[in-house]
Amino acid sequence: MHPESVGPDGWRVSRWTAMSNPPSRFARRMQQLRPSTIREILKVTAQPEVISFAGGLPAPELFPVEAVSRAAQAVLADGGSNALQYSESEGYGPLREWIATEMARRGVRASAQDVLVTTGSQQVLDLAGKAFLDPGDVVLTENPTYLAAIQAFQAMEARFVPVPTDAIGLVPEEIPALIAQHRPKFLYTIPNFQNPTGVTLPADRREKLARIAAEHGLTILEDDPYGQLRYRGSDVPPVKHWDTAGRVLYASTFSKIIAPGLRTGWVVAPHEVFLKLLMLKQASDLHTSSFDQRVAHVYLTSGDPMAHVAKIRAAYGERFGVMDAALREEMPKGFSWTHPEGGMFLWITGPKELDALALLEKAVQRKVAFVPGRDFFPGDAGRNYLRLNFSNSTPERIREGVHRLAALCRER
Repeated sequence: MHPESVGPDGWRVSRWTAMSNPPSRFARRMQQLRPSTIREILKVTAQPEVISFAGGLPAPELFPVEAVSRAAQAVLADGGSNALQYSESEGYGPLREWIATEMARRGVRASAQDVLVTTGSQQVLDLAGKAFLDPGDVVLTENPTYLAAIQAFQAMEARFVPVPTDAIGLVPEEIPALIAQHRPKFLYTIPNFQNPTGVTLPADRREKLARIAAEHGLTILEDDPYGQLRYRGSDVPPVKHWDTAGRVLYASTFSKIIAPGLRTGWVVAPHEVFLKLLMLKQASDLHTSSFDQRVAHVYLTSGDPMAHVAKIRAAYGERFGVMDAALREEMPKGFSWTHPEGGMFLWITGPKELDALALLEKAVQRKVAFVPGRDFFPGDAGRNYLRLNFSNSTPERIREGVHRLAALCRER
């Protein structure tokens, strides 16, 4: 046995190990991961005097607290021991049935057997990354794309190839050449009120995406956390609506239409993929909270949940209108922004010389915050972009926050 010593981290190590060059304590994938700027910003914006347009947070004053409380009491009163017990990894059967019916309303034929209930739709990204990606594999993404998706796939040591994107979303005609060149494992897309841009992909492009996936054997991960938050225009069927070849995974969540604290989402997947995701979920967390699933189901099947969704839509539509008007009144020349028909975000493009990260440092001093655009690009692009969230601020705070931000932009 080698004599032991205590290392700087408190672990006992052999003298031989201490004298040699030991391997890294952490896995190689940790070298690629970068912290979430949003999570770091939230530490600052927790201060009540800071007006935050940073986090992708629903409005807490709109949470259906009383209805969820009644649902929770009903769950505990009616077989509460089952709600507090371990459960099936696939998810609570009645909730899966409800989701299958909801998918039909959204234009997708699915049975309860196609539905895997997950711990928020973020878990779908984690499971898909584990199921499909080996180190060095390519993921096609919109440009920009959701930063937590970048993190999830970076953890699997993926490479990112952006699909050319214009004012109405990714351009499908560019994808076949990218498939031939990079042989991607899948395409990740947010067609409805995209995070971060707020853009909605039109129906004809969605249909082309499904057709390209079928013709080229491309898997598509369609992420739809915001689709129920439309306050202008008409609903567009999901990409999954046109999926005749079983190439599309469709993920969604109750976080935006009930509350994110329930941590309950789902994925509809082709059977072969479903089985892989199920095994990975069993290894990850066994199952989504039995209690949360049952509370969600009671909430959804008692009362009028769509009336609550209508309330959310009206409030977010008003808040977008207030932010848009304030930006038009206050922002200097050289800045433009998107005009989403739903969701929680808009995307500001500043002059090319703008450094949004440096602007954020000054903005925090003025007690206003946003997310710099660079975090939504897999590479080093995006220095002159800003993402603003309007769902989590009252109209009065939106006006004041835009006033503070615009003053900084004029001072540049």
